[in-house]
Amino acid sequence: MSAGAQVAALCGVAVLLIALAIFIASRFQSSPEKRERKRRLTVHRLGRLGDALITEATDHTLYYSYSIRGVHYTASQDISTLRQRLPAEPERLIGVASLKYAPKNPANSILVCEEWSGLRVSGREGD
Repeated sequence: MSAGAQVAALCGVAVLLIALAIFIASRFQSSPEKRERKRRLTVHRLGRLGDALITEATDHTLYYSYSIRGVHYTASQDISTLRQRLPAEPERLIGVASLKYAPKNPANSILVCEEWSGLRVSGREGD
């Protein structure tokens, strides 16, 4: 192989490595909000249904507990990006709800996402 062919081959390999590095870097550059949205939608699509008890609700977070196969979980979900899907008074959400959880990791759960909601709004006054 001539010196010119070796240089051309090395340049080709270098271009491929740079393209691969850019591709890998772009995959890891997603924002936390995008990663959380992807997690919610994955749990929605692949998850199983269960029952939860919402124990506290603030403007930005829902706190809940549930049991799967005899194991008790306490969790919270950031709902700040989903406010349009919720009532004006989040306290009305306290009580029983449905949840979806990942079958291989039951600690990975959601109460609401962009395409689904397991929330039940209380219609009682003062709730």
